[in-house]
Amino acid sequence: MSVARRIVRRLRRRSATPVRHDVPDRNAFVGLIGTSQRVLEIGPFAHPMVRGDNVDHLDVLPTEGLRQRAISLGMDPGGVPDIRWVSSGGDLDCVTERYDSVVSSHAIEHQPDLIRHLQQVEALLRPGGTYYLLVPDHRYCFDHFLVPSTTAEVIGAHVERRRVHTAASVIEHRALTTHNDPVRHWAGDHGDPLERRTERIASALQEIQDAVGGYIDVHAWYFTPPSFRRVIDDLRESGFVGFSVQRMFPTRPNANEFWCILTIA
Repeated sequence: MSVARRIVRRLRRRSATPVRHDVPDRNAFVGLIGTSQRVLEIGPFAHPMVRGDNVDHLDVLPTEGLRQRAISLGMDPGGVPDIRWVSSGGDLDCVTERYDSVVSSHAIEHQPDLIRHLQQVEALLRPGGTYYLLVPDHRYCFDHFLVPSTTAEVIGAHVERRRVHTAASVIEHRALTTHNDPVRHWAGDHGDPLERRTERIASALQEIQDAVGGYIDVHAWYFTPPSFRRVIDDLRESGFVGFSVQRMFPTRPNANEFWCILTIA
């Protein structure tokens, strides 16, 4: 057999072999955190990513309040961990200890001022600390029809010292989203962007009016792995944060999130 033919056969065997991920699932991702590290998890609600004697949790309600909320939503209240730090607005100023690692799952997209959040996390970390992030990929969740957030938008929110979400974000989240089934999205079925659109816009406007300037919990930011990396790089190079992307884990097929490890540069 000629050398060329052997090379072709070898390449065919490689292409037929499915790509193997060294970190196969979200539990394995957070399992990368050293067992001896002091860890803070932000916003666990009833599904904490990490537990243990060396782990503290922060959420918007105390433990019993989260358990009651879980019951009202038909969830198992037993999943709620002991909440060490309580911050009704998600602010991290209440935390007075330092940690080796911070973890958040589907939390950063809810931050009105993303830069301030990153700065607060950075301030909580010991030298060489890491921030483990599980972030929705907007292409494969209900944010499919929205566009990735830009560095300019992220910096603009910080300059404005934004503490609540804009009317535009509320309308996007309530009226311009679609289904949240990642398997359907990966198959190309993204739903109907016009379904009940006028009705949903009217409902969002009423919710904004009823809130009277108060906080409404919605997504403010939309990312893909490359767009998130670009924003973090821009923020670091512009002096807003000291974080850099240590490692990015692309969205797996039929999933709706990617994973990222930020480290202090």
